[in-house]
Amino acid sequence: METHVPCTLEEERRIVTELISEAGDNLKEGNLYFVISNRWYTSWQRSSREPTRPGPIDNHDIIDTQSDASDPQLCRRLEEGVDYVLVPQQVWKKLVEWYKGGPTIQRKLICQRFQSYSVEVYPLCLKLTDSRDKSSATIRLSKQASVGLLYELVCSARGVSKEKARIWDYFEKKKSVLLDPSSERTLEESCLQVDHDILLEVDENASSKYDMSSAGNELALVPVGPTRSDATNTTPGANGHSSSGFGEREKRGLRGLHNLGNTCFMNSTLQCLAHTPPFVDYFLKDYSDDINEDNPLGMRGELATAVGELLRKLWSSGKNAVAPRFFKTKLDRFAPQFSGYNQHDCQEVLSFLLDGLHEDLNKVKQKTYTESKDSDGRPDDEVAEEMWKYHKARNDSVIVDVCQGQYKSTLVCPDCGKFSITFDPFMYLTLPLPTSLTRSMTVSVFYGDGNRFRTPYTVTVPKDGSLGDLSNAIGAACGLKDDESLLLADVYAHKVYKYLETPLLSLSEIRDNDRIVAYRFNQMHRGPGKAKLEILHSEQKQDAEISGKLFGIPLVTYVNSERHSGSDIDAIISGLLSPLHRTHSSSGSLEDTTVGEKEFSFSVFWLDRYSSSLKPLESDFVPNPLSATRLVVKWDEKEHEKYDSSSYLNDLPEVYKATSSVAEKVSLFSCLEAFLAEEPLGPDDMWCCPACKEHRQANKKLNLWKLPEILVFHLKRFAYTRFLKSKIDTFVDFPIHDLDLSKYVKNKEGESYLYELYAISNHYGGMGGGHYTAYAKLMDENKWYEFDDSRVSPIEMRPAPCAG
Repeated sequence: METHVPCTLEEERRIVTELISEAGDNLKEGNLYFVISNRWYTSWQRSSREPTRPGPIDNHDIIDTQSDASDPQLCRRLEEGVDYVLVPQQVWKKLVEWYKGGPTIQRKLICQRFQSYSVEVYPLCLKLTDSRDKSSATIRLSKQASVGLLYELVCSARGVSKEKARIWDYFEKKKSVLLDPSSERTLEESCLQVDHDILLEVDENASSKYDMSSAGNELALVPVGPTRSDATNTTPGANGHSSSGFGEREKRGLRGLHNLGNTCFMNSTLQCLAHTPPFVDYFLKDYSDDINEDNPLGMRGELATAVGELLRKLWSSGKNAVAPRFFKTKLDRFAPQFSGYNQHDCQEVLSFLLDGLHEDLNKVKQKTYTESKDSDGRPDDEVAEEMWKYHKARNDSVIVDVCQGQYKSTLVCPDCGKFSITFDPFMYLTLPLPTSLTRSMTVSVFYGDGNRFRTPYTVTVPKDGSLGDLSNAIGAACGLKDDESLLLADVYAHKVYKYLETPLLSLSEIRDNDRIVAYRFNQMHRGPGKAKLEILHSEQKQDAEISGKLFGIPLVTYVNSERHSGSDIDAIISGLLSPLHRTHSSSGSLEDTTVGEKEFSFSVFWLDRYSSSLKPLESDFVPNPLSATRLVVKWDEKEHEKYDSSSYLNDLPEVYKATSSVAEKVSLFSCLEAFLAEEPLGPDDMWCCPACKEHRQANKKLNLWKLPEILVFHLKRFAYTRFLKSKIDTFVDFPIHDLDLSKYVKNKEGESYLYELYAISNHYGGMGGGHYTAYAKLMDENKWYEFDDSRVSPIEMRPAPCAG
């Protein structure tokens, strides 16, 4: 396939940068964006540091293999910037013009709250059941499409007139809401979520008028605000005694939440909030007077209303799980980062909810501006009280009353010693976990000397080290000689994804699930006059297209950049594979290893770098000295019998594979002390010293000054670098009863800060997915339960539980 590229890679990047900037200046609903594999896009971005351009655009690693090739669908739970990137239409056109490839994955820009725009990477996928024959189909369209458009698509696909069709919200295969074709509601406002079931009924006797009344119409049961008639005193008090609204025999607060499509992070958070006694007490009473519909920082009271309605359902009688669809619709509208299939950190949604609820319930309608003042040598208690009053004058809600405390923050100039003291509110404590400064990495070494094939080595390197550190460690482990060197490469999909040849490259750019190999060479084999040769492997039965049909591990060698005959190439491949040569054939006779002048051992093809097509290898072959030349060996039964191909079929080890060994154990107090320890500000967070009049890398010290009634600890288990995300599995030991934090509070008023544990949000698994559950204590009976989406079960809590 012929490619058309600009003269230089710098010119490509300039064009792309200008087009992205132009698209950003002309945002409007309906603009087209295209999804590209981050693997390919990153290789294109880094191509300035490599001798050649990347191959064709290859999106296969982000496409669901079960989807129709004519309508490729993205794998679920992909993350932008990690698995894929989004580019405007003009950028996509240019990249395809230069590199070809694909397949094309097109998405639209939609307008969200407050005129903010986002690309709808995962449109709604609705599962349609036709009641006439129980057949099923999939309907895909935007969550902002109207119910009327849904009717048109379904009726067109099923050959039904719109007047005779009735489409039901078919959640859990039960008719719950009859969708109104004349409604202007969007599918999102109609509480239809990803993978939602809908039901088509056809009434041959139906008129054009609809009777939309339905006993199962959940939307009709959701009021627009907290009504006074709903307010009943049916909440467990914070002292553990039930109030008058609770029956003696029926337990309340034990209803689970249905998973609406990877929403376990949300369900876990909601159960923790739903079992926070002051919140239960507040939301189950009448809070309508506190709704602030005019706060520009709030959500017109809609978030508070959705939370209140959900808590009323969770604390109603019965044990059937609740489907939080109305709440999820509001969450998606006001915080679109939580829509779609992606998993999120529960702390992200908790932070949004606490902030959003505060703004929706803020009793201060007109906020007065107050300039923050430094201490200027005044007593701490005087300044702290002054700052708290200023804060309360602008922020007055149940969230502030229950969840907010106060820091004392001290900055000290490293040059003149000038210090600044401020007092700031906080909603939760994000605690760091002590971690190791080293990293274990596994790399497979390929010898290519005819004696050994490959050996994996596991080495320990600095976590913030460079590629040079890894190369030196592997060299020492494999006994690299003075006249030898290693060529490191990242192998993906049975090809070399990229060569790692920059010693200063940060190891954070190598992920734990990458597969890294090191090809070992004598120095004389590399250098001027040499060309890099990659040997790939495929089965004989495949056609002329190579994409996705390779197997095994690529081999790499260096050859003279001169003309080679077919027998030269055959001998090179035979030499590389010699360690896998079987001594005897299946017949038991000694295998003849000599190759005749006209008869070659292998069927070899040349792979075009800019396409996926194979071309027969010409008798006179000249490798490209500026880039790696790819050859493909087609294996048939003869090769499999002659060589031990099972060695290829064994997967390469990942860079790091977590083991079941006992994790390091630390106490909650040590995490808190690490959080409060003095540390210098980062280079990007310099402080302007009022005495020096210069930006200084000041030392910062935090102290706790005032603690709230409800204290939220967030254990910072997810570690992020530019290209590496990992979960810290350190075991944190904390008390269930009588957590005494009095000694950490600097406000010496004699107040005791003693806390009881009542809820935990648990995460299981790694960064790539995992699962959230919640542990919560039912106060009126002093018992613990596990809330695992819709399943609720009693548990026994013992000291030192958790991975929260």
